[in-house]
Amino acid sequence: MSLVLCDVYSQRLEESAARARERAPTSGTRVTTHLVDVSDATQVQAFAENVMASHGRVTLLVNNAGVALHGSFDELSLQDFEWLMRINFFGVVNCTKAFLPSLRREQSGHIVNISSILGIVAPPGQTAYAASKFAIPGFTEALRHELAGSNVGVSCVHPGGIRTRIAEDGRIGSAAAGNKEAYAAAFARVARHSPEFAASKIVEGLKQNKRRILIGMEAHALDALERLAPGRVAGAIRTGVATRE
Repeated sequence: MSLVLCDVYSQRLEESAARARERAPTSGTRVTTHLVDVSDATQVQAFAENVMASHGRVTLLVNNAGVALHGSFDELSLQDFEWLMRINFFGVVNCTKAFLPSLRREQSGHIVNISSILGIVAPPGQTAYAASKFAIPGFTEALRHELAGSNVGVSCVHPGGIRTRIAEDGRIGSAAAGNKEAYAAAFARVARHSPEFAASKIVEGLKQNKRRILIGMEAHALDALERLAPGRVAGAIRTGVATRE
């Protein structure tokens, strides 16, 4: 078995690979790393070709690229908005486009696209982020229907509060007040779940070939409330607190 990791940050990539390799001796997993900017379709295509040349096959693709952008729509420039969409949405599209032909050649393959609870509810102050995360389930659902009956399954993941670096790595809108430290601190207060917990829930969902995988009680609760009172829940969420990976 092989595990291929890609990231735009070399140090974090190697840290993740080191943690994976700690378990490799017992699992027999080969771990390789690739520096890739998933917002760049040319880089992603070259990455896919390198993976096939090195590993020979792909059976599972997990698209998990995400950045945060804080500020109201009035406070964001078009460049801010485009930066986020290229990563959060087109990162998913670029990787799916590059790896789908290889997945089709397998007896069984699966695509996992990571959205967010903000792909279900859209609070104020998150126009760009919510737009990108709402786009992912739409893309994923249409792709799932197109691949129905084929050897490739498709799932969309909606995490709640997962402890990641997304808030501290996020940007502030060009005309927005505030600072990243304040947003990161607010996010930390609601990010209750570890990445390991999220990974275990994704694996459980994949084993059942679930269409949607919600992670955390808060994700399940907000999803249920949005169904009961559409459009009312997100307005009560304070800006800067709700950004999720």
